[in-house]
Amino acid sequence: REMLLREQMKAIRKELGEEEEAAEADDLKKRLDALELPEAARKEVDRELARLERAGRESMEAQVIRTYLETIAELPWNKRTEESLDLKRAAEILEEDHYGLQDVKDQVLEFLAVRQLRQQQPKEEAPGNEDDRAARAPTLLFVGPPGVGKTSIAKSIARAMGRPYVRISLGGARDEADIRGHRRTYVGAMPGRIIQGMKQAGAKNPIFLLDEVDKLGISFQGDPAAALLEVLDPAQNDTFTDHYLGVPFDLSEVLFIATANFLQGIPGPLLDRLETVNFAGYTEREKLEIAKRYLVLRQNRENGLRADQLELTDAALAEIIASYTREAGVRQLEREIGKLGRKVARKIADGATQKVTVTPKDIPDLIGRPKVHPERMAGEDQVGVATGMYYTPVGGDIMFVEASVMPGKGELVLTGQLGDVMKESARAALTYAKSHADLLGIPAGAFVDTDIHVHVPAGAIPKDGPSAGITMATALVSALSRRPARHDIAMTGEITLRGRVLPIGGVKEKVLGAVRAGIRSVILPKENEPDLEDLPEEVRKTLDVHLVEELGDVLSLALRGARFESGHLIFETEAPIGLARAHSGHN
Repeated sequence: REMLLREQMKAIRKELGEEEEAAEADDLKKRLDALELPEAARKEVDRELARLERAGRESMEAQVIRTYLETIAELPWNKRTEESLDLKRAAEILEEDHYGLQDVKDQVLEFLAVRQLRQQQPKEEAPGNEDDRAARAPTLLFVGPPGVGKTSIAKSIARAMGRPYVRISLGGARDEADIRGHRRTYVGAMPGRIIQGMKQAGAKNPIFLLDEVDKLGISFQGDPAAALLEVLDPAQNDTFTDHYLGVPFDLSEVLFIATANFLQGIPGPLLDRLETVNFAGYTEREKLEIAKRYLVLRQNRENGLRADQLELTDAALAEIIASYTREAGVRQLEREIGKLGRKVARKIADGATQKVTVTPKDIPDLIGRPKVHPERMAGEDQVGVATGMYYTPVGGDIMFVEASVMPGKGELVLTGQLGDVMKESARAALTYAKSHADLLGIPAGAFVDTDIHVHVPAGAIPKDGPSAGITMATALVSALSRRPARHDIAMTGEITLRGRVLPIGGVKEKVLGAVRAGIRSVILPKENEPDLEDLPEEVRKTLDVHLVEELGDVLSLALRGARFESGHLIFETEAPIGLARAHSGHN
């Protein structure tokens, strides 16, 4: 009887002109029947198909049901790509696509080697229980400044493994529904970005890049970072339930990779599920090689130029890197090369020339005056001026700390938009100088009726951190003892009230910034000695590194003509009378 009624329904639909819609419904049912669905998903699909049969073809409910079933049909429930894990080939692809980043490449290859060995394990030895699943290879988190190759490394991993590649940007996501989707009771409901990404991949084992996880927001609509916990937990993600689907979906075969610029923006529970791979900024030599191997060729193609129509000399590229970009990566460098390429393309299109060779003197005419003015090493020793090093997300550089002594009421004046930690470093340095004045060659009465002004240019840029401690101490002792500080040595390190020098971060970037400024001698905390291994070999060969544990050792190196013996700072000559008068505020 049911078959008879269905035949009658078909005849009626044909009379009403609804035959095409019925054919679409039948086609959808066939696609769903052909899927190897988990039991829970199969029950839900059968229930929704029955509802679709009962609902009117033009009703809103039918449209919602049909959209849901089409989403189910498009998901890769049991479809996967064949993975090819050849470590030698993977290493070749990483080398081919990226210059430098050797530490990162090594960590990625180690990660892939573990996956290869686990695949070769006999089934009886393979992870089976929940504890073993939790111990699977962790999700990688690529951390580093913009433009250093985090996203492109993920693409190379996908190419090396022969897997589909999917990227979703999480920057600014503030709603849990971005990850888990909306329930179907909402008008216009849709799956979350994870399920949409799986639909886009077309396989259940893609490389899935979660971009900018440090920029996730939080609002009254929920915390998307908390929703990611289930996605990234190997013990739970085989039953990830999107609110829109309403049934578990297996994410256990997905290789998730996350990227971030800073660790500070990632909640602790989420960070605990990730294995950090740090991307350092490129050196100027690395940027030059990247420009020659990749950027110039790519911009030539994008601007319609043949390789023989635009030639940039190494000196021209080095000038663009130094005077037109200030970044840890190479994005701005590529933009500047592209801008130059467009200028050349116009000349060639106008028939003015057929080939252009760009040298440093041609650059201002093509892309304008230099945009970046990095600090350079001071030209001479000065009393009360010490050279420090600092690090920002765009790279390292040197800075000057200036100290001046003048008549007053014993106040310490701090200027240059210093943060709380940096102000505390200055006070600690002054306290050390006061309590050790007789050992540091500071004249008796130097602190009586005297104000001390410490300034850190540039005044418009906020600064903070403890690593300028030894620089401030050197500038203060130089001003108070009226001894010039060496202009050819830069330093970084935190200090204590007892004069101990404590370790700091960002050694590689700081030292490279100092070398770029013309400095060839640096003072670093002794405990930072292992960080010197991160420096390129060509830099280590030309650099004179002094490792110190006490502030007395710093002062003996940084003050001209000084040595530290038996706890006393001894100077080879007396302080010049003129300097003594000038720096004590007398005429």
